[in-house]
Amino acid sequence: MNLTSRNEWIQLGLIAAMFAAAAICWPYAPERMPVHWNLQGEVDGYGGKFVGLLLLPLVTAGLYLLLLVLPWVDPGRLNYRSFAGTYQWIRLTLVLFQAGLYVVVLLAAFDQPVDVASLVALGVGALLVVLGNAMGKIRPNWFVGVRTPWTLSSKRSWDKTHRLAGWIFIGLGPLVALTGILRSEWLFVATLVVGGTSLAWLVVYSYLVYRGDPHRISPAGTSPEAE
Repeated sequence: MNLTSRNEWIQLGLIAAMFAAAAICWPYAPERMPVHWNLQGEVDGYGGKFVGLLLLPLVTAGLYLLLLVLPWVDPGRLNYRSFAGTYQWIRLTLVLFQAGLYVVVLLAAFDQPVDVASLVALGVGALLVVLGNAMGKIRPNWFVGVRTPWTLSSKRSWDKTHRLAGWIFIGLGPLVALTGILRSEWLFVATLVVGGTSLAWLVVYSYLVYRGDPHRISPAGTSPEAE
């Protein structure tokens, strides 16, 4: 990865801003901060200053470093060149989402009038749509995307499964956002059922496509060894 690129500086700047905000807010933050909300937007979990102010920045920094290192340790690292722009966009989107979530948490902690449930649902919905648009552009690798034994052993399975995953994510995005806006428990349950069923079908679908691929190979480490 090019550490001098604008994408990297934006991510590092966002992470630095999160830590700076934590340092500025620390003396003024309450000892008991809201850290979790239910579907109706009511606080149902509290934590200390460390959890309320530092946990999200630390998680975001860890996520940034993890995604930065993955291409260097991935056995399929050469493929990252063919979707480098998409991978950079995915990384930036995740950091932006974390930073936006942190802003919402800080505003709520200082009793500002924010609708946490709706904002988080809208953010997650938007994140799913962005990731859905990126899915079909991801090339075979060991860490990013829908990784089943069959997508990793069949280029056809990888491509078709990721195209389907993209449509599923794009479809789930507005549904998740609507769940937060309407705050309907039955819609929340329906979203979980649809999401879980769709993810299960992706696994099955990847196998079915693999079975129909004449150029498939055996999953790594499963080929019989010569005696």
